[in-house]
Amino acid sequence: MVTPNPYRVGLIGYGLAGSVFHAPLIAATGGLVLGTVVTANEERQAQARAEHPQVRTVATADELFARAGELDLVVIASPNRTHVPLAHTALEAGLPVVVDKPLAATAAEAEALAELADRRGLLLSPFQNRRWDNDFRTVAGLLADGALGSVQRFESRFERWRPRPKGGWRESGDPAEIGGILYDLGSHLVDQALALFGPAAAVYAETDVRRPGAEADDDTFIALTHRNGVRSHLWMSATTAQLGPRFRVLGSAAGYVKYGLDPQEAALREGLRPGPGWGREAETSWGRLGAGESPLTGGGEPVPTLPGDYPAYYAAIENALRTGAEPPVTAREAAAALRVLEAARKSAADGCTVTFEDGTK
Repeated sequence: MVTPNPYRVGLIGYGLAGSVFHAPLIAATGGLVLGTVVTANEERQAQARAEHPQVRTVATADELFARAGELDLVVIASPNRTHVPLAHTALEAGLPVVVDKPLAATAAEAEALAELADRRGLLLSPFQNRRWDNDFRTVAGLLADGALGSVQRFESRFERWRPRPKGGWRESGDPAEIGGILYDLGSHLVDQALALFGPAAAVYAETDVRRPGAEADDDTFIALTHRNGVRSHLWMSATTAQLGPRFRVLGSAAGYVKYGLDPQEAALREGLRPGPGWGREAETSWGRLGAGESPLTGGGEPVPTLPGDYPAYYAAIENALRTGAEPPVTAREAAAALRVLEAARKSAADGCTVTFEDGTK
């Protein structure tokens, strides 16, 4: 679909994902225009119109799909349980689709959506924005430069201190909701590990429900052995009273340690929008590269953190729509991550290590 006019985007959902991430990034992307927002909540409808005056709001996805001919892209930012049925409906309506993570509950569902998109000749891309975090981009750059030597161990954390559950579908114990921290933060952590080091050959995991009144896992650890021999240790938790480093990457020549979170989410939550200086952090937050000494006692040299670049995701989506190029993240990459998440759930339940016989999962 090539047109000199901007691609018209319909956004389903205007909660955290829709209002904080998708809508601002779509609005900041040349060649895209946010045309319709779907939310049944009248306060969120008013919020969407105030933040994006040109937008039309409707209460249901059916109303959106009834006018599918007026759209060029559908973005699904509604609760996890709706991702597969809404993506299926959009693809059947002939519309390219972006779906917030996780794309689906299972790898089989993700593969089925990918096959449908292929048959229809349509774009289907999961929103894995954390590939454009400042620290992840910096780690990828160090690997490309060979600064660490041969990587042996990759440690990655998304840890929070939230001793009381907030409630809502994300913390629901109902399997249909696809809640819990494994599928929430774990979707990012596993995607990043696979993007850096390739397919997993074996998965071991521990999951716990720590907080009183909690229904879904809120403290989880995954150990991956990649096909190339790298070991990834991934922590995701809402119960961490003392936060560990965001990344610790250990190689044969040096290690890299980085604390703190990419600043883009906080900026978006505060109402800031992409522009000059976007995604940059203070020098005091830079990670350190070195060997033989802790960075907390001055070991290693500071490494300038590359700017975070969430806008690059939707810029790549616009380019894919315009040129037919591969989307920035594919549905089959999401399926590969979901295989790991499913294996992690089995490992934790059965107390075993799950292996992939062909090493390609």
